[in-house]
This record gives sequence, C-alpha cells and structure tokens, in this order.
Amino acid sequence: MNIKNFLWEYGEKVPGYDITVVNEREARAAAGILFMLGMIVIFVGIGYNHIIVARVYLAFLFLDFFARVISPKYSPSMLLGKFVVRNQKPEYVGGLQKRFAWTLGWLISFPMVYWFVLHWDITFYKVMICVLCLSLMFLETAFGICVGCMIYKAIVREKPTYCPGGVCEIQKKDPIQTFNPIQKFIVGITAIAIISGVYLFLAKTESKTFFGQFLHEAILTKTQLKKEEDLKYQKEMDQEFNNDDF
Repeated sequence: MNIKNFLWEYGEKVPGYDITVVNEREARAAAGILFMLGMIVIFVGIGYNHIIVARVYLAFLFLDFFARVISPKYSPSMLLGKFVVRNQKPEYVGGLQKRFAWTLGWLISFPMVYWFVLHWDITFYKVMICVLCLSLMFLETAFGICVGCMIYKAIVREKPTYCPGGVCEIQKKDPIQTFNPIQKFIVGITAIAIISGVYLFLAKTESKTFFGQFLHEAILTKTQLKKEEDLKYQKEMDQEFNNDDF
C-alpha cells in the first residue's frame, strides 16, 4: 500500500472531480442506520434492563468507525447504506474531510468501549458521551450537517470543496431558503416551546429510572436540589406524624 496515497487520498476517483470523493447519500444512510440502532438499544436497555445489547452495539460502533477510517468500502453500515440508496443519484463530497469526521467518531467510541464493553461502569457523564455520538449521527442523517467536517475546515484553514449539502459552493440563498418575519416568529416560538417543555419535564417529573434521575439532577442547581430534598424530607415527616395519630 502506498502510504502517501493512504494518507492524502481517501475515497474514490470520479471523473469530473479533482479530488477523491465519497458518496454523501451513503454516509447519511449509514448515519441513520447507526442512529436507529442506537435508539433501539436505549429503549431495549431501559425497557428490558438488558446491558448486553448496549455492549454489542458499542463494540459494533467501534469496529464500524475503525473500518471507515481505513476505507468506507469495508464499513458494514456504509455497505448497508449503499444498498439502501443504490438507486439514488450519488452526491459526492470530499473524502478527506469525511475521513477526519469519522476518525473523530472512532475516537469518541474508543472510551465507550472501555467503559461499557470491557468494564460496565455507567455514570451520567459517560452516558452523555453516548448521547453526543447519537446527536452527531442525527445531525448528519436528518440535516446533512457534518460537525467533523466543520472542525476539519477550522483546523486545515483552507476552503474545502464538495462539502456535504453543497455548503461550500452556495454563494447566495434561493428565495425558498430565506425566512419572512412570520416564519421567524414561528421558528422562535417552536424552539422555545420545545426547550421549555423538555426542561419542565425533566425538572418536574418524578424519574423512575437511574438515567432519568441523572438527567433530573443535571439540569437543576444545587439550591433547587437542596429545596427538593427538604420538601421530600418534610413530606416524609408529615406522613410519619399522621401515621402516629392512629
């Protein structure tokens, strides 16, 4: 293997493109597959209390990203994505920036393998690493946003070409991409409602799982937690006092 080609050429050589590229449609499909599997693992883990599914998934994630770093030709999820979108017109993006993004994904999965596959040692902050990984997959598959590609652009300090979603080539937005005042208002209200709803649910709802308790404690301040503990203690004392009356 030519080490220079391995380092500086990643993907396929396609006529009409001056750099090696990968098919963004396959990448987004693969991200969607991994995200869907991750959500299934969460539901099964919480609903059935089986940690084996999480261990298998995280081991698969680690190996899949490692295969992508070598070549997308050998990634199981990329091959599944390739099969799903085989009848769609390819959307080519620069290979090196995608490889950098997938390398970051592999590095994120590395500690998860140690924490959850080799040694099951679950904490809130370790779970948040898993949530971060799933969030990056969701951004890619749902919106075509490649965070790793953005980091690559900032580090290399050169304007990349053939970016996901064509963001490198867009100079001026079409009218359909702009927002009028009413649309801006609707977007703002919707975002505030979603954020407020999630916060109120986590803050006010009594959790029935350890993960829910982690989230509940994470969003509250020390003062709020102390007040909550005092109210709980007062409630227990009132119940005990009422029971003594009988």
